[in-house]
Amino acid sequence: MSRRFLIVPGYGNSGPTHWQSLWEATKPGNWSRIKVEDWDHAVCDEWVAAIDNEVRALGPDVIVVAHSLGCLAVAHWAARHARAIRGALLVAVPDPSAPAFPRAFTVGFSAVPSSRLPFPSIVVASSDDPYGSIGHAQSCANIWGSEFVDVGAHGHINAASQLEDWAEGYQLLQRLDTSALAQRTDSR
Repeated sequence: MSRRFLIVPGYGNSGPTHWQSLWEATKPGNWSRIKVEDWDHAVCDEWVAAIDNEVRALGPDVIVVAHSLGCLAVAHWAARHARAIRGALLVAVPDPSAPAFPRAFTVGFSAVPSSRLPFPSIVVASSDDPYGSIGHAQSCANIWGSEFVDVGAHGHINAASQLEDWAEGYQLLQRLDTSALAQRTDSR
């Protein structure tokens, strides 16, 4: 893959042992990461602007790779800007009403956007994610028009899940890339 990828981490950013960081460091392609002022005090408007700036710079052939709060930021960005991109892998969508959600340190991420995403997407969920139930993730996938993948019990699908470079997730990314290309070719 020599594609362009945009990483949209979750609250606190993704540390060096998170699969997003490992992909950025080791997988082929042009990888970028959004830049925000303060990863520990997340403001939705700031994250949406950061996504939009990066997408405009990278162009429509980019695939967004989002985790946790980053998934909600991508959904808000899509609802506001509706820019065409190649696709999005949305991993561990959090539920703002879940007890573990860091609501004291986030602004503007609720309510979850309820419009179909204007690009191909896959929502990936874990059956024991403390930040969002499998039912919540399935509901988001249905609303957003996303493919839904349940990867079993992997917690929040983050560094604590000990997935290392998460080969299963990277295969999903490759599948998304291939299916997005097929959809573009079919629509010509």
